Amino acid sequence: MDLTPTPSQTVGPYLHLGLTDTQSISCVAGDVAKGERIRLTFRVLDGEGVPVPDAMIELWQADSEGNYVQEDSGAKGATFGGFGRLATAEDGSCTFETIMPGRVPGPGETLQSPHINVSILGRGILKRLSTRVYFAGESKNAADPVLALVAENRRATLLAQPDPAHNGNWIFEVRLRGEAETVFFDV
Repeated sequence: MDLTPTPSQTVGPYLHLGLTDTQSISCVAGDVAKGERIRLTFRVLDGEGVPVPDAMIELWQADSEGNYVQEDSGAKGATFGGFGRLATAEDGSCTFETIMPGRVPGPGETLQSPHINVSILGRGILKRLSTRVYFAGESKNAADPVLALVAENRRATLLAQPDPAHNGNWIFEVRLRGEAETVFFDV
């Protein structure tokens, strides 16, 4: 019996039509948005470490005060939109311009460490992969209730690293499989 997925069972080559070709959003926080400006570069790699050139990254984050945007602010990047969407390039990367997110409420009376919620879609991925980006060196990471649910030896897969070549830039590698596979959440 052959169990090869049919086109209706995978995202397929049409993923980008209408999503990234015409609806890309690389600027999550415009020039007048409050907060520390950052550039966050994603790099999506397969199980062998080969770049994935046809993935799509969507992110959703709180503003610098820990508030999520409830509706489209409509200012076309002049303020804070909270949402971004980009396709990866041939080298498996894409870069968002945003701000460092604030802390949002967690379970009970806790506060979560600054983080960005991420969805990854691509050819061969049957349902979106959900993960989070935390920031290496952030002192609040140790007390984050969601990060605490992840085995300590796997938490590093959720940490963006500062780019040593560019101040204010961060790099986050998404590994879809393998030994250093990124932690994905079942949401």
